[in-house]
Amino acid sequence: METNQFNYSEKENQKIKEKSLEKANIYKPTAAFIGASWIALITGMVSYCIGLWNADMQLNEKGYYFSILLFGLFSVISVQKSVRDRLEGIPVTDMYYGISWFTTIASVLLLIIGLWNATLLLSEKGFYGMSFLLSLFAAITVQKNTRDMLVNSKTDKDSN
Repeated sequence: METNQFNYSEKENQKIKEKSLEKANIYKPTAAFIGASWIALITGMVSYCIGLWNADMQLNEKGYYFSILLFGLFSVISVQKSVRDRLEGIPVTDMYYGISWFTTIASVLLLIIGLWNATLLLSEKGFYGMSFLLSLFAAITVQKNTRDMLVNSKTDKDSN
């Protein structure tokens, strides 16, 4: 009998998946909400990157801010996934859950510290902060929509 890292048998694993499908939100997100989420994500990321491209900074500073954007996006997707998994009864280790929250908070703090110490106009600092937060929020929403559509498509297949 095969088991996974949580020592669940394949049969127990199947029960967990079925239970999560029952608990999952079976309402498909609207096309408008999906589109708005993607537009917000693209707008935030592109705005942030255009700001970096046009900024009067050294290349290493631009790399720092770009890395924080990528780090933050990955971190919030991990938080959304682990929170949602726990709500649906899918096992998530406490370590992964904690790390995903830690890295999300760390990415925001690193941006704040970087902007605090930067020799930028206050309006530029605000621009970077707002486009960063828009990107993080939109990434969470896109991940949620993707998950909802996946669950909805599985529910549709199961009901046929």
